[in-house]
Amino acid sequence: MLLGFSTSALTALPVLAADSQPREAVISVAGEGQASVAPDMAVLNLSVVKQAKTAREALDDNNKSMNEVLAALKKAGIAERDLQTSGFSVQPQYSYPQNNDGQPQQPQLIGYQVSNSLSVRVRDLSKLGAIIDQSVTLGVNQGGDIQFTNDKPEGAMEDARKSAVANAIKKAKTLAEAAEVKLGRVIEISETSPRPQPVPVYRAAMMKEAADAAVPIQGGETSYNVTVNVTFAIAQ
Repeated sequence: MLLGFSTSALTALPVLAADSQPREAVISVAGEGQASVAPDMAVLNLSVVKQAKTAREALDDNNKSMNEVLAALKKAGIAERDLQTSGFSVQPQYSYPQNNDGQPQQPQLIGYQVSNSLSVRVRDLSKLGAIIDQSVTLGVNQGGDIQFTNDKPEGAMEDARKSAVANAIKKAKTLAEAAEVKLGRVIEISETSPRPQPVPVYRAAMMKEAADAAVPIQGGETSYNVTVNVTFAIAQ
């Protein structure tokens, strides 16, 4: 029994020794990088909203205007792959009359509203203002949101990654100097998903009578942000 006890105790010693090993000293930092590039594409949201006494009349009127808008966009060089319906709805419209004493009456159906929304990718930004202007003339009366972006942002994202790693190294060196230690090897590095920064967006209540001139549009720049988390060993 004494021998068995001794063997068990000896067997447990390496495990206890391993558990008692001190953890490696490290420095962990987050590095941020950004790269900006002029946009080469815009995503435009256009909507046709029509109202009539019946759903059929509202739909027919909406279809006529949207078909004209689509034909004009294709004529302007917008490819089929860059045109996508983003929303469609048919909604009843009610009035809410009140009695002379101020008490509400039953809602009264007064007509229907049909809305058809279109997402348009414009790859030639020089045509963007003219496209908005012509779309409004042909019946677009809601929308106008523009998101500037890049068709192939890989180059900008690579620059942002390099900047983020350089920023992480600089931070780690500063911390090491302040702690009077030496920076060692990289133990671990990870990246959060790169994301575009918001850019100025043109928004307008697109009424037909407001489209007397071409719409001025400025694309500015699109910025891409990357964050990396880097863990360094502290050199012994």
